[in-house]
Amino acid sequence: MEELSKRYNPAEVEDKWYEHWLKAGHFHSEPDEREAYSVVIPPPNVTGQLHMGHILNNTIQDTLVRRARMEGKNACWVPGTDHASIATEAKVVNMLREKGIRKSDLTREEFLKYAWEWTDKYGGIILHQLKKLGASCDWGRTAFTLDEVRSDAVIDVFIDLFKKGKLYRGKRMVNWDPAAQTVLSNEEVIYEEEKTTLYKVRYKVEGATDEWITIATTRPETILGDTAIAVHPDDERYKHLQGKKAIVPLINRVIPVIADAYVDKEFGTGALKVTPAHDINDYEIGIRHHLDVIDVLNPDGTMSPAATLFIGMDRDKARKAMFEALTESGHIISTEDLIHNVGRSERTRVVVEPRLSLQWFVDMRAIAAPALTSVLENEIQFYPDNLKNTYRHWMENIRDWCISRQLWWGHQIPAWYLKTEGNDKVFVAKTVEEALEQAKKLTGRADLITADLIQDADVLDTWFSSWLWPISVFNGWKDEKEFNYYYPTSVLVTGWDIIFLWVARMIMAGYEWKGAKPFDAVYFTGMVRDKQRRKMSKQLGNSPEALGLIEQFGADGVRYGIMASAPAGGDILFDEKMCENGRNFCNKLWNALRLVKSWNVDDQLKQDDGRLLAINWIRSRLNQEDANLRQSYSTFRLSEGITSLYTFVWDDFCSVLLEIIKPSFGDALDRKSYEAVLDIFEEISQLLHPFMPFITEEIWHQVRERKPGDDCMIAQVALKPGPVNEELIEVFSHLLAVKSSVLELRNQYQISPKEPIALTYEDHPDLSVLWKIPGTDFIVQKLANATKAVGVADGVSFLAGKYQYHTVLNIKVDKEAELVRMKEELAYYEGFVSSVDKKLSNEKFMANAKAEVVENERQKKADGEAKIAQLMRSIANLN
Repeated sequence: MEELSKRYNPAEVEDKWYEHWLKAGHFHSEPDEREAYSVVIPPPNVTGQLHMGHILNNTIQDTLVRRARMEGKNACWVPGTDHASIATEAKVVNMLREKGIRKSDLTREEFLKYAWEWTDKYGGIILHQLKKLGASCDWGRTAFTLDEVRSDAVIDVFIDLFKKGKLYRGKRMVNWDPAAQTVLSNEEVIYEEEKTTLYKVRYKVEGATDEWITIATTRPETILGDTAIAVHPDDERYKHLQGKKAIVPLINRVIPVIADAYVDKEFGTGALKVTPAHDINDYEIGIRHHLDVIDVLNPDGTMSPAATLFIGMDRDKARKAMFEALTESGHIISTEDLIHNVGRSERTRVVVEPRLSLQWFVDMRAIAAPALTSVLENEIQFYPDNLKNTYRHWMENIRDWCISRQLWWGHQIPAWYLKTEGNDKVFVAKTVEEALEQAKKLTGRADLITADLIQDADVLDTWFSSWLWPISVFNGWKDEKEFNYYYPTSVLVTGWDIIFLWVARMIMAGYEWKGAKPFDAVYFTGMVRDKQRRKMSKQLGNSPEALGLIEQFGADGVRYGIMASAPAGGDILFDEKMCENGRNFCNKLWNALRLVKSWNVDDQLKQDDGRLLAINWIRSRLNQEDANLRQSYSTFRLSEGITSLYTFVWDDFCSVLLEIIKPSFGDALDRKSYEAVLDIFEEISQLLHPFMPFITEEIWHQVRERKPGDDCMIAQVALKPGPVNEELIEVFSHLLAVKSSVLELRNQYQISPKEPIALTYEDHPDLSVLWKIPGTDFIVQKLANATKAVGVADGVSFLAGKYQYHTVLNIKVDKEAELVRMKEELAYYEGFVSSVDKKLSNEKFMANAKAEVVENERQKKADGEAKIAQLMRSIANLN
């Protein structure tokens, strides 16, 4: 076996083992007799680059998948990407613009050729970046939401919903993105509080000499589309104006003053300008009162010819121009600052415009019920559980889903219209030939040909393909063997921010087309934030470059850093210091390996009692950690699992066990102890592997010679943890307390670690039993260079746990100082016991606290009282 380098080198180790795992086929899965454990990746945008959210999400998935693989399950983690209609089309348009080409100069086919070329060149970057993280995906199964299998599923589902009457086409008020020039679903609009201006504008009452009605608006440019002014029917200020007419400033359009209960008498002036084309509530008022609809904005957010003024001007510039014109004409009464919610496009971040548009919608109420029941009845488990309330609120107030998008990149809607008749008659079919047969049948015209039909130009919302992901990645409509084996998937790991956009829709799709849930559990990760609790973003400059972190700290260091920072469901306050801790942990493991491999081993030596006792103790502690870790996996509390393992390895294994086991300089170690340490190192590697796969694989192969294929990542863990000797753990806990007290004593009196300290203890039956256990003397001597003496020394006393020890030091002890110290310690414990006693005397606490909590408090009180008694005896002896 090659000599170990002095320093752990992540770059060499990570590339080497990842290539090895790939060549060995460890990531690949096919249906067999084993229990399936399947996970589908939340497909990142094909435009994406690895960021901290991806690192968190995919580290969690990889940890779960690797653990399942080591439990003997047939683990299948399906990777893939999302075609991301809006984002990708924007990238391609920008790329073409740099070449001097405008989208409007191209045919659809020409544009799509460029889009596919761009996707082939840049689309897989993020998947390659995930490999640097150690993601053990089955790369041969890589799916793309726009590939042939996924596209077939999307078209089939659209047709099926249309035939069932659960999908319809209608003219409704929608959210419009002027930058992307497409409609958005409600869930793609992000509302944030922003500062804006509230303008108070007066309209002259028709026929009056000097009578006016004043409205308040944040969007004066839309005044050009006003078709009424509304007041509340019970508003005494305006009752005399109801039924009269007012004149729109600047353009002199005469509009009615109407009464409608929607108007808030307390907001602004109590009079509401009604612009049905540019506000959903105004639109509803317009329907009730049969008002005209005047759209003053073009799709790109510029003023339309219907505005009559500022035509072609951007809406923001038009707002300023309108304010100046209204001021000059004397129509502005006042302005004031206002904080209110503004809806922005999730993709382009521009302010969304309400727009009346003919679009395709899914009737969500028709398919929502099973998806709500399955979560509320825990057929699908949510972690954390409290997100069920959020889910229920949304599902019980669900709105129809607008699924059409005015783009070219995506799944073109499988609907055709007759060129000569506009879009009055629609023929939904998989091919133009099938649509033609429908057209002939519906119109009675046998002479129709395919050239008479035109396909709907819009594409489907990207989420319309993503909601089929758990079904379509296993080709759920055509490959029953694969689908039935892997579906439902085991767990979905995703952010809570897309609980509606994606999670709820996948659940609905699973029940609608397969009559079954898409996954057993959903683990919602928190949002990655900086130390100031700000969401990480490129704009704020507070998001570290993900690959740069891996290069600096190693993949295992970064994985540890993000996992140790990530409580279940809570936001992650990310600090690079945690990645540094992860890198240091790798170095600690590496140095421990180098230490163990440097020992001389003598097969003739007999194992002494102290080393045997220490090995039996570490096995019980390891089994404890194993049990705790299993609980962490079952409840998705992975952060607790890795931090507990970290503490065990650093403190118990490295700082205690190896110190006890290691031979003195120049001596050899017995074979039995040496092999036991190697066994424990192997088991630690197995427990750590899902979290930190690279260094554990390297250690696994360095600890012992391995046969080809005997890799850590497929080494099976025990089905259940081994036995735990609680009494031995308690004994060791006391020995470690003695060690800590002796080290404090050395520090207090400046005594060299090389100088032995002789200890005596008070006459206590528990201590008499403990110190008669073979090997205890050896352990304390190794850890603290302390030996057990006979009799009670009249010297310095100290507490180890709740027991009192004495030692005679070769120094002059300041009795007065000792008395002060012990009295301070006595006062502390008296206060401690008093606080615990108050808690136990509190009726509310005793009535509401769990039995184990109460028992823990009682034990704390008993321990405190024992320490008080010991201190009082020591003070009496010193006096």
